[in-house]
Amino acid sequence: MSAAPSSTVTITVDGRDYQVPAGVNLIDALHDVGIEVPHYCYHPKLTVAGNCRMCLVETGMPLRDRATGQPVLEADGKPKIGWGPKPAVACTTNCTNGLNVRTNTPLVKDCQQGVMEFLLVNHPLDCPICDQAGECKLQEFATDFGRGYSRFIEEKNVKPKRTQLGPRVTLDDERCILCSRCVRFCQEIAKDDVLGFIDRGSHSTLTCYPGKELANNYSLNTVDICPVGALTSTDFRFKMRVWFLKPTPSISTESSVGVNTTVWSREGKIYRITPRDNDAVNDCWMSDSARDLYKPVEDPGRIDFFAVDNCKTSPDQALARAAELLKAGGVGYVGSAHSSLEEQFLLRQIIGLEPGPVAFTAPKRQGDGLLISNDATPNLRGAFLTGLLKDAPAGVADVRAEAISGAIKTLLVIHEDLATLGFTDELLRKVQVIYVGTHANRTSDLAQVVLPGLTVFEKTGSFVNQQWRVQRFFQAVPGPAGTVPDAQLLAQILARLSSAPAVVTSPEALWTSLAARVPQLAGWTWGVLGSLGKVLDASAWAHVPFGEGSSLHYDPAALTAVKAG
Repeated sequence: MSAAPSSTVTITVDGRDYQVPAGVNLIDALHDVGIEVPHYCYHPKLTVAGNCRMCLVETGMPLRDRATGQPVLEADGKPKIGWGPKPAVACTTNCTNGLNVRTNTPLVKDCQQGVMEFLLVNHPLDCPICDQAGECKLQEFATDFGRGYSRFIEEKNVKPKRTQLGPRVTLDDERCILCSRCVRFCQEIAKDDVLGFIDRGSHSTLTCYPGKELANNYSLNTVDICPVGALTSTDFRFKMRVWFLKPTPSISTESSVGVNTTVWSREGKIYRITPRDNDAVNDCWMSDSARDLYKPVEDPGRIDFFAVDNCKTSPDQALARAAELLKAGGVGYVGSAHSSLEEQFLLRQIIGLEPGPVAFTAPKRQGDGLLISNDATPNLRGAFLTGLLKDAPAGVADVRAEAISGAIKTLLVIHEDLATLGFTDELLRKVQVIYVGTHANRTSDLAQVVLPGLTVFEKTGSFVNQQWRVQRFFQAVPGPAGTVPDAQLLAQILARLSSAPAVVTSPEALWTSLAARVPQLAGWTWGVLGSLGKVLDASAWAHVPFGEGSSLHYDPAALTAVKAG
């Protein structure tokens, strides 16, 4: 929540001068210049509580003569600093010009060691079985800033170890250090004031208000921001050690918000999904429902074979049959707003060779005003960018009508079950269906050609979110044996239709073609998207009624206003 870059002040930290944004929180300012101040209760996206006292530092300001107002100087000509009589809490200190800070004096170190000693008085020594091990700030700061030994010889307080705060969050009361991050998150972000503390002193305990539970769709964010192992995910609890997991940047497909996520996997298996920081999209939050999107990856209904006329076959035979049906003419297309930008680009080239009507489903639902928008797809805007759609999100009614009339004889269907879109079994038997998808359904059962697709976790590509921000996602786990990315399937079909060599489907190569053919992406490369994405000029589609309504991404500016007063 820093001020504008043009508004800067000079602060002096341990004898060195730094330029920092005016008014920025001291902890954030020191972090930005590479100085770590230990803290627990402070979180940059929440209001300041100042209750853990771990971030104590010495602060002072240059002295001025009361009579003249002139600076008081030392013998060497430097300003004389009036240091505070006691350490100050860094998280409640904002940077002003001339602020002096000491972070490594004997007094500061003694304060840190004392606070840490109190935090560990009743804390259980169960790090070997704690889910937070490897990500625990209590472990890290105890090592870096603690005494390294305990003087406590009395019995520790015993508290409940498995308290269900809600359907997805389990509390270990003994580990809680009462930082109140979870309480403030529920109040300020989720707008579900359900958590609080009861009792006093070392008997204080986190709990839900009588008759309530932590059941909102953002409850697992409290687990993310818990600095210790007190709040744990019931689903992930005791499943895997975090240091064995491989993190992969990804994008949530739950809605057009395009929440940035990290997929955690080991040996081809996904164990959890957590939010990834992007202040322009989702800050550091995500919905609970988006964390379960990986579970269908191992669903027994996965399509892991190529088939022609309900008989398993080789990829070459299936792709050849698909190209043969498309070349026969009378083609219609049902695309997917869950396909990546690169896949939609290749589909557009196929349609250029074998023209036909194009339908896209754009399911709507009531957004929540935070990180779930009205548009339940991650890449509807990509269809406009690549030219698949022109004026409005297209339904399937026209395509269905043309199939009934006989004008459409072959349908290329991408990741959609036509049975849920008004296509009867009789109609599906009337047309030749080429189905690209991940899971078996009525459409795949009746399709003449089945090509196994991959989920977002098994391939690399990009989506365009509701801000028209192009964001990358990466393959986290391999697809089922024998399968290939959707882009490669479409490229193979395109090659058979054009009798040209198959295009290279690496993101870098596809983005060379995208930049050459899509005016809004001129000069762009795969690498220019970076980790936070890049917003494109969407003025050409300003007239399109996407129907987002008020369901927009969580606005960091709103939090700035909250923190300001």
